[in-house]
Amino acid sequence: MFHIVLFEPEIPPNTGNIIRLSANTGASLHLIHPLGFKIEDKQLRRAGLDYSEFTKIMEYDCFDDYIKKQSPNILYAASTKGKVLYSSVNYCPGDAIIFGPESRGLPKNIRDYIGENYVLKIPMQENSRSLNLSNAVAVIIFEALRQNNFSFDM
Repeated sequence: MFHIVLFEPEIPPNTGNIIRLSANTGASLHLIHPLGFKIEDKQLRRAGLDYSEFTKIMEYDCFDDYIKKQSPNILYAASTKGKVLYSSVNYCPGDAIIFGPESRGLPKNIRDYIGENYVLKIPMQENSRSLNLSNAVAVIIFEALRQNNFSFDM
């Protein structure tokens, strides 16, 4: 199982889509507060199509709380500032990937904590700002699953 970590997500439909993605891929979802919405948000439920009952969702007060409670073996970060191509790493079950908020991405202090060798990028055309959060999560999670022969029983 892979771990999707959303740091301060802001847009309910994106998180709802990621809940659905988590349910369909067996990934667990970790939400780091503050959230830009209430977990009971109608838009969140609509986008997630009530899939939250089929996935494990955990919440944390802050990044340090997440690290303290989860102690991930490998923690990757997805960022437009990354230098490592997302498809060039070898993902293993249990790996976690953290994604930043839609409007500003992961803060520098978190990228520094993770280390530049673990900050991943998804290639885009020059002068592109970023992908939609739920699309970026899907790209990386499906690459991790592909590398593990789409074994959903990890």
